[in-house]
Amino acid sequence: MSNNSITDRDRNMAKRCVECPVCNQARKKQEGFAFWFVKNIEDGLCPYCKAYERVYGRKAHEPVQVDG
Repeated sequence: MSNNSITDRDRNMAKRCVECPVCNQARKKQEGFAFWFVKNIEDGLCPYCKAYERVYGRKAHEPVQVDG
């Protein structure tokens, strides 16, 4: 299995990050304590933030880009 393949487990863990109120606040506001917290913990501590990055190709604190 390749290191770049995304598994169902990765998708489920990324979904948990999408539903996380702290991560959502960080993505929406791009400032404040939630933003700082997510930006500093996502790489080292949170497996859900890591899965989010693998699935969506961006960090958990980065804003969601809406087309249109």
